[in-house]
Amino acid sequence: MKGSLTTAARELVRYKLEFVGVQEVRWDKGGTVRAGDYNFFNGKGNENHQVGTRFFAHHQIISSV
Repeated sequence: MKGSLTTAARELVRYKLEFVGVQEVRWDKGGTVRAGDYNFFNGKGNENHQVGTRFFAHHQIISSV
C-alpha cells in the first residue's frame, strides 16, 4: 500500500495541491503515514471499511490541520 501512497503524493505535487480528501480507501486501521512531502491521515471506518475520513496534507500546512 505504501507504493500507491507515494504515487498519489507525486500526483499531488504535480498539481500543486496542499490538502486533498480521498475516497474508496480500503484500509482496516486508522493512523498517519508519511508519503513524500505529505502526511496521509486515515481515520478508522466501520467493519466494512466504509465511513472513514482520509486525506493528504502537505507537511507545510500540518500545523493548520
